[in-house]
Amino acid sequence: MAKIKLEMHYDNQVARIILNSPKGNVLDSEMMTDISSALNSISNQNDIKLIQFMGAGNHFSFGASVAEHTKENASKMLEQFHGLFKQIIDLGIPTAALVSGQCLGGGFELALICNYLFVDITAKCGQPEILLGVFAPPASLILPLKIGQSMADDLLLTGKVLSSQTLMLLGLAHQEFENQIELINGVNDWVEKNILLKSASSLKYAVKAARYNFNKNLKFALDDLKKIYTTELMESYDANEGITSFLEKRKPIWENR
Repeated sequence: MAKIKLEMHYDNQVARIILNSPKGNVLDSEMMTDISSALNSISNQNDIKLIQFMGAGNHFSFGASVAEHTKENASKMLEQFHGLFKQIIDLGIPTAALVSGQCLGGGFELALICNYLFVDITAKCGQPEILLGVFAPPASLILPLKIGQSMADDLLLTGKVLSSQTLMLLGLAHQEFENQIELINGVNDWVEKNILLKSASSLKYAVKAARYNFNKNLKFALDDLKKIYTTELMESYDANEGITSFLEKRKPIWENR
């Protein structure tokens, strides 16, 4: 059974990819494969003007699978995960994330790559990787570009979780709604006013132009951070202790090495 649903709206002009493994919608290898397949199918459809991402149930995503972050799996996991970001960049189609509930780690990174982030008041977003002794490669590149280095440092080094109100204040969220139903209806209204009247092909060129520096930085630097993650970070004691302690449901015992 596929771990996503692909819905087509507005006469196939809007594609909605729903992460469909409640309650956490964890981005494991199987789900990432399904997302990649959906993006591949979208690439052959010239009329699509917007790709939406949302989570089934009450949460967007708890993040990537921690079990797949272990030393022996990290390289394969990052290659697959970063591949999704490169696919989105290459497609050049405008993207939007519709976020309810928890949107953490890799889930928040998927939302961050989007051109637009819409939230309801239940949204809780953050990069808690540092609490496990690791770091978040895509967010480490995207957050400084979106909110500046100082605020990005704060989020990436503390692992704090942001409310919907804070996301709005930082400029990360585009609009805030009272609940998930109003979120979906509000985004539909926004799509009708701002997306559907435009040319699909022109939107692609506009995205590539507007994100020229953003995409250039992200696409190549992801490989550099993957190398640091796999050849340096995962050779440290504490990174492995952080992942292991989480899987064993205990507090980590740091040795600072």
